[in-house]
This record gives sequence, structure tokens and C-alpha cells, in this order.
Amino acid sequence: MIIANQQLFSELSQKAIESPRKRSHYNFHPSVEDDIHRLCMAAEPDSYVRPHRHSQEDRWELFIVLKGAVSVLIFTEDGVLKERYELEAGGDVCAVEIEQNVLHSFISKKSGSIVMEVKRGPYIPIPEADSGAWAPREGEDATPGFLQWMRNASPSEKCPAI
Repeated sequence: MIIANQQLFSELSQKAIESPRKRSHYNFHPSVEDDIHRLCMAAEPDSYVRPHRHSQEDRWELFIVLKGAVSVLIFTEDGVLKERYELEAGGDVCAVEIEQNVLHSFISKKSGSIVMEVKRGPYIPIPEADSGAWAPREGEDATPGFLQWMRNASPSEKCPAI
């Protein structure tokens, strides 16, 4: 039996703080080849997830906030923020399922935030064509400014030019 408890959350959060990407995860699934992936992910507020989609057949994603708070962002093809969902553990909204081919990202709003992610496997790296061309790649000079824009953007705002 695999158990998600406060000790696991603390360890994941510490690893995220120490990680250059400001994220860490713990897989409940034993292999990247599994049909269904289940993982806990710690994400710090400075973690950047480039807007992307999962275009492969039947590639939905379920996010459940277990601790802290995150924003899930949905984008149009040309980089307009279409929808913003504020999720908080124990809050009014604590989970969303993102359908296949939907451009999305998420940002942590609080240090120590933990999400449970459930999605179809096997693992396939996100091809460049499935990332928002208008969003900087992780580590580029424009990334911190873009992350700041994502923190504050309202639906119908177009992302800044990179």
C-alpha cells in the first residue's frame, strides 16, 4: 500500500525548494510504461510549467490539490488566457480535469503546495509542437517575466511577447 501523508509532503516540499526547477514528485505508479500515472507533486511559487497540451489520444489530466493552493490556467492557441481556476486544499474548488488538446499550465500560489496528478500513460515527453510557441521555454531569459504575468493575468489577457 502506498500512503500519502504529511511526512511525504514535507520531504517533497523540501526537495522542491532545493531543486532548480522548484518541483519534485513521487510516483505511485511503478513504471513510466504504466497505463495510468498517479503522482504527488510539490511545486513552489517560482516553478514554471510551460503552457502545453497533450495531443495524444485520450490524454486527459486530473489535478487535485492536497495541500496549499495553485492556479490552473487554460490558454487559446494564440496565447490568450481563456480560463483561470483557483484551487485550494479544502477550498471550494480543489480539483479539475483537463481534457486532451487543451493548452494549460499551473502555478503554485503558496510554498509547500502539493498536487495529486492522475493521467494516462505511458510517459511521452511533450513535443515542441504541443507547447505554446508564444511561451518561453524553461530557463530562458523571458521565463521569470512570463511566470509573473501568469501569476496576475485575468481571462481575456494576451500573454506578453517573448
